[in-house]
Amino acid sequence: MRHRCAGNRLGRTTEHRIAMTKNMANSLILHERIVTTTPKAKAVKPFVERLVTLAKEDTLHHRRMVFAALRDKGSVDKLFGTIGPRFKSRPGGYCRVLHLSKPRLGDNGQRSILEFVERSPKDKTAEG
Repeated sequence: MRHRCAGNRLGRTTEHRIAMTKNMANSLILHERIVTTTPKAKAVKPFVERLVTLAKEDTLHHRRMVFAALRDKGSVDKLFGTIGPRFKSRPGGYCRVLHLSKPRLGDNGQRSILEFVERSPKDKTAEG
């Protein structure tokens, strides 16, 4: 029986999937925008949004919960110092998935951009 076995496994073992999710979340927090495949982006998005919700209130307990999930001090500092206050008045929906038209070379996988809805002004000028 497969009761309560929901969620996309992405063709990976549990350990690999958890490590990949943490690495992608760290990259998203540090760079505020990553290019990945669509299933990976859809799997990482709720994980990151929970962390941003915790970062909106800077308490020691929330910092420890976020560090337990990410295991990277730089990401935690940026999340609580920059990203959390930016989304203080927003009730949810901190990330978005933008689908790219060109598939990935090699396996023809559908690519997407996973980014924060509101980005820092420095990133907007460098982008365009």
